[in-house]
Amino acid sequence: MNKFILVVFPNEEKAYEGTRALHQLHNEGSISLYGTTVIKREEDGSLSVKQREDQGPVGMGVGALTGGLIGLLGGPVGGAIGFGAGTLLGSLQDLYDLGVDQDFINEVSQKFAAGKTAMVAEVSEDWVTPLDTRMEAIGGGTVVREWRDDFVHERTQRRIDALKADLARRKEEHAKTKADMQAKVSKRVDEVREKLKKDAEKARERLEQHKKEADAKIAKLQEQASKANADAKAKINKRIAEMRADQEKRAGKLKQALDQTQEAIKAA
Repeated sequence: MNKFILVVFPNEEKAYEGTRALHQLHNEGSISLYGTTVIKREEDGSLSVKQREDQGPVGMGVGALTGGLIGLLGGPVGGAIGFGAGTLLGSLQDLYDLGVDQDFINEVSQKFAAGKTAMVAEVSEDWVTPLDTRMEAIGGGTVVREWRDDFVHERTQRRIDALKADLARRKEEHAKTKADMQAKVSKRVDEVREKLKKDAEKARERLEQHKKEADAKIAKLQEQASKANADAKAKINKRIAEMRADQEKRAGKLKQALDQTQEAIKAA
């Protein structure tokens, strides 16, 4: 499973040095790096993006996390625009969907003080020591970690279940309503049916988005493995296998939600 990291530095120069160090660790095979951003907390407490990399599918997680942090801890939200197509930016929902919990937010808020600059990244790592040691050597690098555990499929499933139940109740109500009131109830049934159609489209978009992101990351891992020594290559190949298994699991859940939605629409 991948991790999000946020490393707090005393200034921008150190943060850029931290970004270069992450790329070096990636090239060595100690970690696999999927995307980075550099954000600064201004003296008034607002957050602004100073540097961003990998704006395509491989960096969508970092884009969503950065946008969520900006939206929660200090705007402007617009500073995060442009990370990835389909990525929702600047909301608490983004953070929830990524698996970011309150403890992570509290720790970031406490350590990421005004005037400091932070590097945000998504990585795979077998040991924390290589990254921590490199950040400490740069000077002032405080590392905050959070597992990435995408909950989009769970939220999608809950919403679909609720809409299906609502649709069933309204159809039952329609069948038992007097003729002069059926038109109003029928309109409500149509409204729920339209919501289900929209949710089906969102589930389809999320399924495609997840696949694009996973494919991009696997391609990056394969490129990394092709340049690694035997020991590092074995670790990277293990990350590839884990990512494929995780993607299949998540895609299966999203597809199940999509199939159930389409069945409910047909039944309506």
